[in-house]
Amino acid sequence: MSTVEDTPQYHKKDFMSDQTVRWCPGCGDYAILSQVQTVFADLGIPRHQFAVVSGIGCSSRFPYYMNTYGFHTIHGRAPAFATGLRLANPELSVWLVTGDGDGLSIGGNHLIHILRRNVDLQILMFNNRIYGLTKGQYSPTSEVGKRTKSSPMGSIDRPFMPCALAIGADGTFIARTADIFVKEQRALLKAAHRHKGTSFIEILQNCVIFNGGAFDDQTARKLRDEHCVFLENGKPMLYGSKDARKGLVIGDDYRIGSIDIHTPEDEARVLVHHQTNLAMATLLTRIGTDDGLPTAMGIMYHMQAPVYEREVYAQIETAQARPGSGNLHKALVGKNPWTVQG
Repeated sequence: MSTVEDTPQYHKKDFMSDQTVRWCPGCGDYAILSQVQTVFADLGIPRHQFAVVSGIGCSSRFPYYMNTYGFHTIHGRAPAFATGLRLANPELSVWLVTGDGDGLSIGGNHLIHILRRNVDLQILMFNNRIYGLTKGQYSPTSEVGKRTKSSPMGSIDRPFMPCALAIGADGTFIARTADIFVKEQRALLKAAHRHKGTSFIEILQNCVIFNGGAFDDQTARKLRDEHCVFLENGKPMLYGSKDARKGLVIGDDYRIGSIDIHTPEDEARVLVHHQTNLAMATLLTRIGTDDGLPTAMGIMYHMQAPVYEREVYAQIETAQARPGSGNLHKALVGKNPWTVQG
C-alpha cells in the first residue's frame, strides 16, 4: 500500500532548464512559463514522462526552457508531431505550445484536425494578437483596423476567435485565461491535464514591444471585475464589483445580455454555467468588451468523447487478432508478385 512518502516530490526548479530565457523584458510568456513549471511539479510526474512540442514563434521557444523532453518543430505543424508522439508512446504527457500566428494561420488546418480527433494532450495557445517574432505584422487574431507593418492602413481581416474555432472543430475541453491570472491559470492547466482528450486553453498574452496592452481593457487590475466573468461549473455567471454586481442572462432573441442585480429576483434570472452545454459554450466563446459584455474566463466547454489513440490501438488489436501479427515482407510483396525484365 502506497503512502504519501512513496509519492515522488518535485519542485518548480526541477523543470527549469539551464538555458537562458530569451524573451523581451516584460513579455507575458515569462508568467506562463513560471506557471507551467509550477504545475508540472505539482502533478507528481517524472520529467522523462513529459514532452513539450512547439512550432515556430516567440511561444515556440518554450521547449528550450522546460527540463523535459522537447520538440521544436515546423511552423504550424506541431499538432502532427504531437499526435505522432501520443500514438508512439501513450505514457507521455504531451503539451503543445503554439501562438495565434503559428496555430491559426499556417497551422490552422492541423489545429482543427487534432481537435476533432480528440488526441489526449494539452494545447496552450498564446494569443497576443500580433506576429512578435517577425517584428510586428498583424495576425489572424488582430482586430479590424489594426495598423502594423503589414497593414499600414489598418487590417481589413475579420479576426479569428480561438475558442469559437475550437468549438466549431468539436473540441472537448475549451478554456480561456490570461498570462497575469496566476491562480486561474494554474487551475486550468491542472484541469486540462485531468481531461481525457484534447484540451485547448487560449491564454491572452501581452507582447510589450509590438502590441503592448492589447488586453488591458479586460485584464487590468482595476477593470477585470467589470470586464471579465470567471466561470464556475454549476454557479451563476456573476461579475462586477461588490457594490455593482451584474449577471449574464439570455434574451428573447437567444442572445446573451447583462443585467444589474439589485434584488433576489434579479439574481434568479442569471444564467447558471454548465460546462456540458454546447449551445451556451458557443455563445460564451464570442462575448467580449466590444459588445459591452465581459470576456468569459475559465472552462467554457467540457465533455467526454472517444480518445483518438485509444481507438487506433483498438483497431490494431482487432487487426492482429484476426490473422495474427502478420508478416511485413509478405504484406509488401503481395500474393501475386511480378518482375520487370531488363
